[in-house]
Order: sequence, then structure tokens, then C-alpha cells
Amino acid sequence: MKAAFEVLKKSRVLILKVIDGLTIEQLNKTPEGFNNNIAWNVAHLVVTQQLLCYKLSKLNCSVSDEMISNFGKGSAPNYIISEEEFNAFKKLFIELANVLEEDYTKGIFNEFLEYTTSVDITLNTIEEAISFNN
Repeated sequence: MKAAFEVLKKSRVLILKVIDGLTIEQLNKTPEGFNNNIAWNVAHLVVTQQLLCYKLSKLNCSVSDEMISNFGKGSAPNYIISEEEFNAFKKLFIELANVLEEDYTKGIFNEFLEYTTSVDITLNTIEEAISFNN
């Protein structure tokens, strides 16, 4: 699992590096032909990790129900994300990857609800959820 956590953490750092320097307007712009934007996608990645790893393990998520509603599967941008809010999302994006590794190491993931993803992959364990999330 060490490699999976390294992939998770390094890919998140690289994503933030790629978008570094974009204005909040650019981050909120939904390109023609797309349903969402970069700011929404960063928040969506935070929410997805929480739902796949924590909710399916019958544990509390570290994000609000409002965030889950606004950025979960099936949602789309419904407001302009402020720079302050986006900075908070970026912080969660990095911090919650580290918390996931810490929680996994502590052994808190004792249960897991089988879940079939939208791409027809069935997850049966926390390890499968972490790998799929990556």
C-alpha cells in the first residue's frame, strides 16, 4: 500500500503544480463541450476520496454534506468558487491524502460496503478503493 499512497500524494502535488498560476476566473471557466471546470474537479477529487474510502467503510467523512452535494458524483458547477474557498479545497486536497494514509496505518478501516463504480468496477475492500481512487 505504500506505493498507492505515494501515487496519491505525488499525483495531487503534480495536479496543483499544473494549475498553479491560473486565475480564479480560469479555474471557474467551464470549457465548451465540458460539464465542469478545474475548480469543481479539484473539489470533486476531494469528495470522491472521502466517499470511496470513508463512507464505504462506514466511517465519517472529513468534508461537509454541503461539499458532498456540490461536488459529488452527478453534480456540476452551480456557483462561482471564490479564491478563498478554492485555497481551502487545495489544502484539503493535500491534507486528506495524508490523513487517509495515517488512518489506514492506524487500522481504522474494518468494514467495507461493496460498491460498483460508474465504469463497472466493483470495489470490495479499502485497498481496492484506494487504488481505484488513484
